Amino acid sequence: MTFLERLRSEFPADFSTTDPHELVEYGKDWTKTYAPDPLVVVFPRTTEEVARFLKLASETGQPVVPSGGRTGLAGGAVAAKKEAVLSLRRMTRMDPVDPVARTVRVQAGAITEGVHLHAKPHGLTWPVDFASKGSSQVGGNIATNAGGVNVIRYGLTRQWVLGLEVVLPTGEILELNGALEKNNTGTDLRQLFIGSEGTLGVITEATLKLAPIPREEDVFLFAVPDLAAVLELFRLARTAPITLQAFEFFTDKCLARVTKNLGARPPFSTPTSHYVLVEIERPADAAVTEKWLEEVLGSGFVTDGTMAQSPREAEEFWRLREGISESLASTGLPHKNDVALPIASLQGFCAELADFFGTHYVGWEICNFGHIGDGNLHINIMKPDAMPVPEFRAATKAVDRDLFALVKKHKGSISAEHGIGLLKKEFLSFTRTPAEIALFRAMKAVFDPKGILNPGKIWD
Repeated sequence: MTFLERLRSEFPADFSTTDPHELVEYGKDWTKTYAPDPLVVVFPRTTEEVARFLKLASETGQPVVPSGGRTGLAGGAVAAKKEAVLSLRRMTRMDPVDPVARTVRVQAGAITEGVHLHAKPHGLTWPVDFASKGSSQVGGNIATNAGGVNVIRYGLTRQWVLGLEVVLPTGEILELNGALEKNNTGTDLRQLFIGSEGTLGVITEATLKLAPIPREEDVFLFAVPDLAAVLELFRLARTAPITLQAFEFFTDKCLARVTKNLGARPPFSTPTSHYVLVEIERPADAAVTEKWLEEVLGSGFVTDGTMAQSPREAEEFWRLREGISESLASTGLPHKNDVALPIASLQGFCAELADFFGTHYVGWEICNFGHIGDGNLHINIMKPDAMPVPEFRAATKAVDRDLFALVKKHKGSISAEHGIGLLKKEFLSFTRTPAEIALFRAMKAVFDPKGILNPGKIWD
């Protein structure tokens, strides 16, 4: 019997689909660079069903692409070569929150924002937060070691995962670390799967570490003349006696796209080239904030600024920042790069970046934004209206090599939080050494000797 014949005979009728619309929908992610062409989509409800399915795939040599919320931007969840898509959509169970241990066990298909709401009545949160939280899934967050807007305070996803349940390509189920805070018994296998983009195993459940919901936040929006001023403002925020929740910047080009797409109003009467959104945990002593604001507004490099006077106004400020990716995609075709630099290298890198754009993208619209607080810049090159898409993709890909060389010069990463997937696979050597890549491939051979799981991604 063929793979499809066994699939239909060994699993319930609603376990899989070959409906053309579903194949297209579940075979893609947000990159839209590769045309989806999966063989079938399956929808398990339990870890045991995932294990049975992967055992079947291994026995028949059928390639499999794990699929979460498909909000990735590197092609990591794309099925373009008749792979079977394994969707975790039905695996949404969330167990009761343990308020003493500050943990919660959830299935991998649980929506990120749903976990936030689930923990909220206990005064707790899973502090992994980004614009796609309403559709991204926990398993995908973990498999890509997602970042987001709160990394400056809480770090990446891997810091907030205590334990994992993982199914290997052979169908074997691993329970890694449970809910242990301490476990000094050798190599932590759990960490190998975090950030592996579904190439080593399929995450089916996770024990998440929770944090207290911050006290009330204060949200500020500042106007500054250039990127150098953004960095100077960050210095003043990082060295002040305040607790930074987020430090985000975006350019006037981003703002123009957001106001066009979402109907948002410009925040200041006088436009500027760069804007900075700062969120802090409100200090017990209001004088701390007042003193910091006096220093910022008296610094000479901030041209305007405002503090949100209500939760609704704070949401409006955040809408300007979180609506950028959606607006760029809705009003044009962006070529996206997501780079990271050591904090100490940001100033030097950004100084060279302006000359880089002037050399490689003369007259092109460039929309930059990012989480400056954790060294992450999102560089978006917009397709000129008259340029054919193939010509645009070829031109930007050629420039990427020079951009990544600049990132390497400053000891940065070619992917801060989007991952490698298909999109950046050929450029992995700009961040990883040949010895590291060889170890990655050796590890892949150990966990997935038949190479069926998310083939062709990252280092494969």
